[in-house]
Amino acid sequence: RLVVMGEGQHHLKAEVTVGARGIDVRVAGEIDIANVDEFRALLWGLPPAPAPLRVDLGGVGFLSAAGVRALVAVHLRTRARGGQLVICNPNAVVRRTLRATRVNRVIPIVGSSMVAEDVARPWPSPVPLNRAVSLT
Repeated sequence: RLVVMGEGQHHLKAEVTVGARGIDVRVAGEIDIANVDEFRALLWGLPPAPAPLRVDLGGVGFLSAAGVRALVAVHLRTRARGGQLVICNPNAVVRRTLRATRVNRVIPIVGSSMVAEDVARPWPSPVPLNRAVSLT
């Protein structure tokens, strides 16, 4: 399924493929404040699956802070549903943004979606924080 988001220079295309080995989303264009809501809605609307959600950013020329926040939100949602988000094939500019924001420490980033099929990074279950805080 091909999805077109945004207008003019903020044009963003996404191609979604759902298969037995996971969900692949290939994105092309720029992810910025003008289209990030549609981008997030697209990813949130995908069916929950224990197989990986692979987002191929190979065609993305620019990733804004809003785009980074959207990816982190999708990562948290996917993980809470028993799945895993894997970012694939970012170019040098997008990879630099992901490293500067330390997203690479939280979400696996691989060179291609083919490599992402083999990513089986064990994520620990979320640990509830039950700390008592004393205000005295």
